[in-house]
Amino acid sequence: MRVSDFNFDLPDELIARYPKEDRASCRLLHLNGENGAVIDRTFSDVLDLIDEGDLLIFNNTRVIPARMFGRKASGGKIEVLVERMLDEHRFLAHIRSSKSPKEGAELFLGEDKLGEDNGIKAVMTVRHGALFEVELSDKSTALLDVLQAIGHMPLPPYIDRPDEEADQECYQTVYSKVPGAVAAPTAGLHFDDPLLEKLKKKGVNFEFVTLHVGAGTFQPVRVENIEDHVMHAEYVEVSQEVCNAIIATKKAGKRVIAVGTTSVRSIESAALSAEEFGNPDLIEPYFSDTSIFIYPGKKFRIVDCLITNFHLPESTLIMLVSAFAGYKNTMNAYKHAVQEKYRFFSYGDAMFINKNSNVRGLE
Repeated sequence: MRVSDFNFDLPDELIARYPKEDRASCRLLHLNGENGAVIDRTFSDVLDLIDEGDLLIFNNTRVIPARMFGRKASGGKIEVLVERMLDEHRFLAHIRSSKSPKEGAELFLGEDKLGEDNGIKAVMTVRHGALFEVELSDKSTALLDVLQAIGHMPLPPYIDRPDEEADQECYQTVYSKVPGAVAAPTAGLHFDDPLLEKLKKKGVNFEFVTLHVGAGTFQPVRVENIEDHVMHAEYVEVSQEVCNAIIATKKAGKRVIAVGTTSVRSIESAALSAEEFGNPDLIEPYFSDTSIFIYPGKKFRIVDCLITNFHLPESTLIMLVSAFAGYKNTMNAYKHAVQEKYRFFSYGDAMFINKNSNVRGLE
């Protein structure tokens, strides 16, 4: 398939630039991945769509305030976006400047918040392709503390506004726990504590994986044939506890429901690893990078249902959704969403996609 096959027209006014005050009040497009039928719902309706004994898989990564502004020692302004924390004092970053800093270049970060000549000193030590390795000069302060002091929330480029104080929590899931992401696992933004509590009382099971979402999630696919695309790598943790819960859910005839494409990529990577290494179990623990690319024609080993937001045209994320729900069904559902003026992207509305034969309300 060609990248252009995944294009669609989206009016600018449908891009959500602010979240809804009530997380669970957003709209929900319920899509049957078998026949393409759709129903317009509200997100809180997931309480009726998820059964007792079903297993929800959440990504518990927490977004760090990864964008910093500063200057080089030469005076040139820079914008730094942390891609990955390497340890307490080192990180990989994208650096935007008129001229790329050379190895050994001294950087002064956070002067926009700390005042001129009060920037936190750092050194660009080595370049890895498009990424720069940076080390803080003062080893008495941890990187996370520095980011909390001077960092900005890394809102996606399509939101096209400066981050605000409210984004510190609005651009986090209520269950976020492990810091390290530079983009939110946005399907989870719609769950609030009351909804989670109702799901628990109903007997729905929860498990958590960790995938630290990188800035590469927003990068366009720059090849014509999607099979030629090389995915960026992101770090994943899938524990034995998660694997046990998935296996038990499948044995009980219940469904594994992935909250977001990052949860899909996490558990499908762990299942693919088990298959490739001859593990007799359906899935095995996974603590490593993944660059899994799921597009139409690829096999799903674990996921029965998917909760996801509406994604960018020609993105790897809409390709994953098309692999799960079917290409034609997905593109028709997106056309319906545009016609019905759903809100798109990170702060937008959501989809519930069910591939099982018995889809309540869609028969």
